[in-house]
Amino acid sequence: MTHEPMIGGIAQTPLDRSDPLLRPGNTNCGGCGMSIGLNMLSRAIGKRNVQIVIPACCGIVTAGPFPWSAYGAPVVASTFASAAAVATGLSRAANLQKRDTRVLCWAGDGGTYDIGMATLSAAAERNEDILYFCYDNEIYGNTGGQRSSATPVGARTTTTPKGKGRQKKDILAIMAAHRIPYAATVSLAHPEDCIQKMEKALDLRGFRFLHILAPCPTGWKSEPAEGVQLVRAAVRSGLFPVVEVEDGRKWKIDIQPDFSREELAFYFEHQGRFRKGFFDLDEIVREIQEHWEELEEKARRTESAY
Repeated sequence: MTHEPMIGGIAQTPLDRSDPLLRPGNTNCGGCGMSIGLNMLSRAIGKRNVQIVIPACCGIVTAGPFPWSAYGAPVVASTFASAAAVATGLSRAANLQKRDTRVLCWAGDGGTYDIGMATLSAAAERNEDILYFCYDNEIYGNTGGQRSSATPVGARTTTTPKGKGRQKKDILAIMAAHRIPYAATVSLAHPEDCIQKMEKALDLRGFRFLHILAPCPTGWKSEPAEGVQLVRAAVRSGLFPVVEVEDGRKWKIDIQPDFSREELAFYFEHQGRFRKGFFDLDEIVREIQEHWEELEEKARRTESAY
């Protein structure tokens, strides 16, 4: 296993672009959606210089023990709540030093939807020059699988053994409301769209936000080999819309679902966190339809205005 020497939590040599962002031999679980996302990001980064801030989450465990790192880029470990604040400091320092460096946050849903929301919102409101990735496995995966506000209705976690009773927070709408330059959802089952969005976000300036649905076989009680298929089912059924928003006003639907009930049923039936009687598929179909009516109306308004 190849590791990067670190001093003070920051790798001391630049990323060799022949070296992947996520190195072989890391401790991530098989089938981890976060790992897939990191490999996609590695392809998107190309020859760009990057620094990454990772709060408490599975992603920072990936790095391994000090003084080594399984990442092929400089990484700063932040507290759970402060990833966007730490990234702000790095971004402003790079600007003062006139370095062409892209500063990224790589955070789970706990550090984004919940504990990190205050600094995330503040950095977005100031339009800091940060690219923020949320790999969303819909639980606090690193600490045993507790409920987060990203957990979908009906999902059983260690703190919702009878299934969560409330809908998932609409993080993309929240970020779009900040009128940031770019926000988008990313499907790991559609690599061309995924990498294109990552490259676009890397090249833009100001605050950018990418939301990735990241399967967690451990927390989802699913087969590691089925992760990408589960994401594809979520996209086809309309459960996970693949869209992008520019300046909080220009909405675009990138992948049109066919609203397949069969794919939706596959998604729920192939995860042990969902059990019959713990969720109502008809109610979920109705909620998907209502959400898509809103999204399509936003896209129509964009087409007529621009």
